[in-house]
Amino acid sequence: MSRSTLTAPRFLGFAALLFTLSLSTVASNLPTTDSKDREVSKYVNLKLQIWQDRMNLKDWDIQVEMVRSGQLEPKTLGNVHWDTDIKQAKIMVLAPEDYKLPYREMLEDMEVTVVHELVHIQLASLPRSDASRRSEEHAVCELTSALLKLARVK
Repeated sequence: MSRSTLTAPRFLGFAALLFTLSLSTVASNLPTTDSKDREVSKYVNLKLQIWQDRMNLKDWDIQVEMVRSGQLEPKTLGNVHWDTDIKQAKIMVLAPEDYKLPYREMLEDMEVTVVHELVHIQLASLPRSDASRRSEEHAVCELTSALLKLARVK
């Protein structure tokens, strides 16, 4: 009857193999950047759907796109382009890669951006000029804040 013994080099090799396998198992359970991006996109699109319904913009075809900071005006977190004749709009929201907030706060901030841009769409039929831009932006910020406060008081 022979006994199997692990010599030091064989034992270290075996230990290294176990360590590598356990690391790969842990790593496979961590969310990847792609899965995190999909999760964020799903969340933002859900919020778009909710707010589009609340703001009676259901007859609009509105899309959300995550964009890098270089695609936005400086010091902004999003923007919107619309066509009132065909009721279509595209909302650009700052991509997760460019956020410096913790995950949960980032998602809440993205919701604020979506609501803010939807308020702009609501006001799209009003006359606009360079002179009225500042007043419109102030009104949009105030309305966005009020809507979100009302929604969160439950």
